[in-house]
Amino acid sequence: SLNLPLKRIKRARPALAENESASLLDMGDGVLLLEFHSKMNSLDSGSFAMATEAVERLYGNATGLVIGNEGQNFSVGANVFVLATLAQAQQWAELEALLKQGQDLLMALRRAPKPVVAAPFQRALGGGLETCLAADRVVAHAESYMGQVEFGVGIIPGWGGCKELVRRHVSPHLHATNVNPAPYLRQVFELIGFAKVSTSAADARDLGLLAAEDRIVMNADHLLAEAKREVLHLAATGYTPPTTVGNVYAAGCDQLASMKIEIYSLHSGGFISAHDAKIAGQLAYVLTGGDLSAPAWMDEQYFLDLEREALVSLAAEPKTQERIWYMLQNGKPLRN
Repeated sequence: SLNLPLKRIKRARPALAENESASLLDMGDGVLLLEFHSKMNSLDSGSFAMATEAVERLYGNATGLVIGNEGQNFSVGANVFVLATLAQAQQWAELEALLKQGQDLLMALRRAPKPVVAAPFQRALGGGLETCLAADRVVAHAESYMGQVEFGVGIIPGWGGCKELVRRHVSPHLHATNVNPAPYLRQVFELIGFAKVSTSAADARDLGLLAAEDRIVMNADHLLAEAKREVLHLAATGYTPPTTVGNVYAAGCDQLASMKIEIYSLHSGGFISAHDAKIAGQLAYVLTGGDLSAPAWMDEQYFLDLEREALVSLAAEPKTQERIWYMLQNGKPLRN
């Protein structure tokens, strides 16, 4: 049947593995389900441990994986309290390790030899969206509010959000000769810089957060069943994991320079604060692939390393720390 509620899955078979943050369940037909159930489904080391377990089984005899749950939100992203605590204590090695752990895990899902389908609904923000971007396919509920919202707490996406949006929005256009990457880079820059959140799954598709082949489901009760069906369909049609090498276009220093000029004029015109300009500068650096003297096709890992560096350096900024604590205490962004 189209309806495959969690309680039926749990009744049919015991959990394969579980901890406080997440469970790994068996949906039948060899399809695994990674269920987040932490507070607000924020992603932490417990979620990562279950995802690691899922990846191991994808190298075993599992048919594929669905990432989905029946919480109030799919996932609001990384646990920013942990980030704030590490930054305040100046534990940079630990912060970098946490970022790398998230990056490596999403890359492991991306490279896994079996299909991975994410089933978002309600809020899929920050790391919650990055989890969807790492999947082979997304089967989204019509009411999905998706976005990279990190800018609001003074950072940029650090688990592949920047890399994925450049890979999806900028890179496809650059296989042709004499194409100017600027308009495509600007689109990504605005998506992240204005912390845009989709008003629906259809809107997420218009924003380019969902791909053309991703699916939208109207009835939330059908979401997990449809996601499972998608895994089986991908598996049956000869699934191969995507390439992650030499496939992301780094526009280099010329584009970086013109983005910096734009940021400078926004700041001097009083449209953004000095700290906004600083975050925007780091974002521009990552999106253009850094200070390369000429454009180049780079590996996904290259962009991930830039993301991580930028995020650690922004987390060290007192104004970013102020923004994170303010968001945690008041649930809304601080403009400082």
